[in-house]
Amino acid sequence: MAGNSSRKGAIRKSNKKASTGSGGKVRRGLEGRGPTPKATDREYHKAHKIAEAKKRAEKRSGGARSGPRRKTGGDEWIAGRNPVVEALRERVPVTSVYVAEGAERDGRLREVFRLAAEHGIGLLEVSRGELDRLTDGAVHQGLAARIPAYEYAHPDDLLDAADEAGEKPLVVMLDSITDPRNLGAIVRSAAGFGAHGVVIPERRAASMTAAAWKTSAGAAARCPVAQTVNLTRQIKAFQEAGCFVIGLAADGDLTLPELTADADLVGGPLVLVVGSEGEGLSRLVAESCDRLMSIPMAGVLESLNAGVAASVALYAVAEARARG
Repeated sequence: MAGNSSRKGAIRKSNKKASTGSGGKVRRGLEGRGPTPKATDREYHKAHKIAEAKKRAEKRSGGARSGPRRKTGGDEWIAGRNPVVEALRERVPVTSVYVAEGAERDGRLREVFRLAAEHGIGLLEVSRGELDRLTDGAVHQGLAARIPAYEYAHPDDLLDAADEAGEKPLVVMLDSITDPRNLGAIVRSAAGFGAHGVVIPERRAASMTAAAWKTSAGAAARCPVAQTVNLTRQIKAFQEAGCFVIGLAADGDLTLPELTADADLVGGPLVLVVGSEGEGLSRLVAESCDRLMSIPMAGVLESLNAGVAASVALYAVAEARARG
């Protein structure tokens, strides 16, 4: 009969004694546990592991830096037979060469094939339409080369390089140089005369494009180029690190011969600041320099090209340092 609890099996028997209450366990289980910890505070979280890795890297480098290495926006293209041949001759870091189907095999193309084979660079054959798309409609003559985004150093890396070599730092800073060929020429001179690197602004200035790489004649692979957000702040940072900062200016109160005659000055940590092609040094940058230096000129010529001026100054400094 339904509901008859006296029948066999209607009540489950147990040896456990009846519990008079939960003892607050249920209530405590329902209580809140406080705010969720930040991702960087949770040891198992990826964000925490990344933060710890950064701390270890900063500790190894001697302290935190103002920013990571930066790269240009993306791969660049060198289009045309002569530009590609010259880029391969100058050891620009080409990653691959693209040839259009049915392209005429002339002497330049054969040289490209030979140089690519010697340097271990991949050759790919694509349709002419595909090459038009890759080079954004440039006049490629059936041949183009791709170079990777340039990886910029940090300004502190330049001082570190000098320290590791047991040398006094020699750094070149560029104030709004907009012609990539001038940038490439200065990088080439910096490498040739023993500078530890070149610093350029992030904005409103030439960057390490294919044209700059080509003009540097491959020196950009040996002489690091660093980017900085603010030149005046970076000048102050170099000064705090013990560098004497000299700006090149036509109306400078110091001449190049006077600089090279001062053994203590030319032989110490030195930063040379070169102004833009037309305007020279900006006001704030000029005011931030320790001294302004001019290069004596004969005749009526007022100033030198930025790349030439940097080369003259770097040669004079290198020669004075060699004399000791």
